[in-house]
Amino acid sequence: MKKLYITAISTLLILGVSAQKTLDRSKQPIPGPAPVISITDPVQYTLPNGIIVLVVENHKLPKVSATYSIDAGPVTEGSKAGVLDIMGQMLSEGTTNRTKAAFDEATDQMGADISLSSSGGNVSALTRYFNKAFLLMVEALRKPAFPQESFDKIKSLTITGIKANDKNANAISSRVVNALVYGTDHPNGEFTSETTVNGLTLQDVKNAYTSYITPSRGYLTFVGDITPEQAKALAVKAFGDWKGVALSLPKLKEVANPSKTEIDVTDVPSAVQSELTVTNLISLPLSNPDYFAVLLANQILGGSADARLFMNLREKHGYTYGAYSRTGYGRFQTTFSASASVRNEKADSAVIEFLNEIQSIRNIKVSEEELKNAKALYNGTFALSLEDPARTAAFASNVLINNLPKDFYKTYLQKINAVTTDDVERVAKKYFNYDNTRIIAVGKAEVILPGLKKLGYTVNQYDKFAKPATANTPIAVNISANDIIAKYIAAIGGADELKKVNSYSSTGEMTVQGTKLTLTEKKLAPNLELTEMQMGGQTVVHEVFDGAKGYQTQMGNKKDMTDEELADKKDEKGLFPQLYYNDGTFKLEVAGVEKVGDANAYKIKVTGPSGKASTEYYV
Repeated sequence: MKKLYITAISTLLILGVSAQKTLDRSKQPIPGPAPVISITDPVQYTLPNGIIVLVVENHKLPKVSATYSIDAGPVTEGSKAGVLDIMGQMLSEGTTNRTKAAFDEATDQMGADISLSSSGGNVSALTRYFNKAFLLMVEALRKPAFPQESFDKIKSLTITGIKANDKNANAISSRVVNALVYGTDHPNGEFTSETTVNGLTLQDVKNAYTSYITPSRGYLTFVGDITPEQAKALAVKAFGDWKGVALSLPKLKEVANPSKTEIDVTDVPSAVQSELTVTNLISLPLSNPDYFAVLLANQILGGSADARLFMNLREKHGYTYGAYSRTGYGRFQTTFSASASVRNEKADSAVIEFLNEIQSIRNIKVSEEELKNAKALYNGTFALSLEDPARTAAFASNVLINNLPKDFYKTYLQKINAVTTDDVERVAKKYFNYDNTRIIAVGKAEVILPGLKKLGYTVNQYDKFAKPATANTPIAVNISANDIIAKYIAAIGGADELKKVNSYSSTGEMTVQGTKLTLTEKKLAPNLELTEMQMGGQTVVHEVFDGAKGYQTQMGNKKDMTDEELADKKDEKGLFPQLYYNDGTFKLEVAGVEKVGDANAYKIKVTGPSGKASTEYYV
């Protein structure tokens, strides 16, 4: 019997080896059929005060989570912008029954996770502790203490955060894009500023709490090791006697896209990259029959690293580390947008490629292969997402909130797989604008403006708060470029001391589209250089210059420096180039005074031996 068992295994191994020999790994596997989806509806209750309770029973793990969310819709805060966020943070600062320290200690003792915000709260704990943890979350939500000292602390931290992003091109872009697209009087276009936060009082926070923390339009979901009967009893105990103001969804004005494509520029003098966004407003409720075709069209255009935008702007041209597009959806007006962080000097070229790709998907049918791959991705990710029991509750609340057919998610993949190439072309023309879109560039205007103005579109300039930029009154300069450089050299130690330095190393960090990059630069006299950029601990760019020649390795691809790049490197004659600006091979010109942050800085145009000009700022 033992011998037969071994023989059977041997036969299986031989068959396995034979199968491997016939497998062609040079070809991409053919996607399988769409998985059959089976979704069990959660048990649903409605409390007398209107709270809808959804229960997804799952006893695989001894754990339960619950979420209370309030569907208030977009809220216009106006001059109180920031009050809802601060109010949400204040809910975690203690209750009328216990201090913040006591609340946190009680949470930690149960090993629970409790979080609160201006739209509700969430709690997760082992089954044995869940009831206590849930009631603790409810206590924070219904009986906040709102201590003055906590308000002062959170207000101060909020202002500090705003100031920290003052020169962050990515943060400025997020603010400016929304403000220009929607307008600053729209809840999606307004933004929190130092001025609005400074004007807030603790009473404003209490007023916001009374206005928006309520059982009205509330959804309470339980997921995990709990029965519907247990969940209902707990919900009644926690929220049954709760009363509050009645909420109604706001009616927002319809915002128009520009009549013609325009370029809007915001100057961030310190930016080494430009944040580019091509965007237009759309209306795409989940009930819209176009919804599924738009999902696939966006996936093909810019939904992943295999999509057209990424392959064009990164893989083909090397303008950026990533280019993507996204399409919003829901009950209110939203946006289609395509974006990337690109080198300042390539901003105009990147805009051309963005528009080319948008125009292409509008006017030329996508291939059957592209559409098949996009469908396969949605088939797989949708099926995989169902492994999380909480998804069932999210689907059910989405159906209720968006007034969808009950079988919306049960037939989700059927509708995805019914989309045709004609559908993709049709919705691309309808939702991805080309002739009436807005191109927003946030970067170093001095570098990006000349090229953008040549593209033939109207170019507008805005400040970092989305207000039309006004020309600065020139400041008289009564000092020569050489004197400015001499003062700079003296300020950093003097020429004699700088000449003693043989090498140095510097490191820095930046965030590009939410991803942190670490930059390391090492220099050795006279002009040897090593630069590395890492993402997630892995080197994505490695550049070396040995004084005569150099190369760059990016994602495993090695490329020698061009003659132009070598000439630029050779212009730098030492670790501190300013020491050589008076050797007769450089030309210096004072180009005025500009604001850099809050300070005035001398602007000097430097033309190197190769003839290439650059601009430097000295405070």
